[in-house]
Amino acid sequence: MSTIEKYTASLFSLEGKTALVTGGATGIGFMITHALVSAGARVYIASRKLEACQQAAENLNNLPGSCIPFGADLSTEAGVLSLAEFIAANESVLDILVNNSGRSWGAALEQFPWQAWEDIMTLNVTAPFTLIRELKPLLSSAGSADDPSRVINIGSVMGIEPHGFPAYSYAASKAAIHHVTRYLSNELAASHITVNAIAPGPFPSGMTAFFTADEKLSKAVTRGVPLGRLGRPEDFAGLVLCLCGVSGAYMTGAIIPLDGGMNSARTLGLEQGIG
Repeated sequence: MSTIEKYTASLFSLEGKTALVTGGATGIGFMITHALVSAGARVYIASRKLEACQQAAENLNNLPGSCIPFGADLSTEAGVLSLAEFIAANESVLDILVNNSGRSWGAALEQFPWQAWEDIMTLNVTAPFTLIRELKPLLSSAGSADDPSRVINIGSVMGIEPHGFPAYSYAASKAAIHHVTRYLSNELAASHITVNAIAPGPFPSGMTAFFTADEKLSKAVTRGVPLGRLGRPEDFAGLVLCLCGVSGAYMTGAIIPLDGGMNSARTLGLEQGIG
């Protein structure tokens, strides 16, 4: 191994670490899973679509780490608790928790349904909070003053600024998970657990397929990104590895925009897309 490789590994290697990524089989979740497994971590992934998790695990079996699939419906308390119980039954510590599972709903204000608001809040806010609560003992057992355990919540640029289409409950849920992140970063610091959030702009995923598959809409969204493009897997990978490696050990309570500059853009409007 060259000097450069040794230095890079000292910063970003996750060999020997154990992680859980919810919604880790597709979209942004798979970008995160791929990064963690590539850096040597043993990564559990979970979603209600077990087949998708199994396929993702198979696709990653030639990388340095490993991937273990699990099926759980995280929109229910029973599903969240079953996942926490599964992790606790198989691991004595958990170094990394990435709360990525989420969904959105778009509708005009006059037609926006009560149930859509409730469903989005449950999956996007209640579920990650509950999972952190249930897995705190494993996270605390893994962490130390010099190398704390890491919790990463996936928020959105829409939780920072009113960008995008009328997805009212989604935007509110992401603002909420940002604040939960700040709140828990203080409460869990003494347990050697850092809590940060990533607030992405537009990345290709199932949630954004409605505009990435439409050339006109895609161009409109991209025009709203100051850097002039959608996010790429390596954009997410670099930030996640920074947060989970030694370079992230002194960062907590941060809401990190990963949006090509959308959070500080000078103009607002529907043409700026969705995060």
